[in-house]
Amino acid sequence: MTNKKTHHDSLNVEQTLISSEAFIDKYKKPIMYVFIAIIVLVGGYFLYRHFISEPRAAKANELMYKGQQYFASDDYEKALNGDGQGFPGFVKIASEYGSSKAGNLAKLYAGLSYAKTGKYQEAVKELEEFSNCNDEMISPAALGALGNCYAELNQLDKATSTLMEAAKKADNNSLSPIYLMQAGKIFEAQGQKDKALECYREIKTKYVNSMQYGEIDKYIERASK
Repeated sequence: MTNKKTHHDSLNVEQTLISSEAFIDKYKKPIMYVFIAIIVLVGGYFLYRHFISEPRAAKANELMYKGQQYFASDDYEKALNGDGQGFPGFVKIASEYGSSKAGNLAKLYAGLSYAKTGKYQEAVKELEEFSNCNDEMISPAALGALGNCYAELNQLDKATSTLMEAAKKADNNSLSPIYLMQAGKIFEAQGQKDKALECYREIKTKYVNSMQYGEIDKYIERASK
């Protein structure tokens, strides 16, 4: 898929994310997982070429492709634990392939699958073990998902620090404002308006072409009171 399509898809999801003011009261909603799923699915072809380049590449590619099909159809149980018909599941692939590129990718899918089924502790374990793949979209998005899992587990300090790390790693108009906005709203919910203000002002000064820029002044005004 082209970068243009990835950017278009991410903007559509961003628009959904910022539409609900209820986030400040229910900051633990797993809203980023849909976004991560889109990024992973849209970038699937690139990911396979990028990750799987080892002697067992053909087999790993076949297994991961089957797992991605289950993931795309929301069949997270089979995606995680296998189908009994040759696909062992992302958890087993991650274990068997260890620190290989295929195993690393399986950890990401396993983490996202756990998150989609509400198993946030398990999701955190897999996502924490996922290694940076040096991609400007996938690695920051994985961090963003991890930050939201921390929020689900009420580990709010970890949530905000991870979201801010994701924003820094992405450093683009598509992803960074999403994570800064999320971190800012969590800070506000905690009564830390000074830190929320820092997040909002960063959007104001650095990401003028983002979707969030158009309404950032109202957040700055609210956090300044």
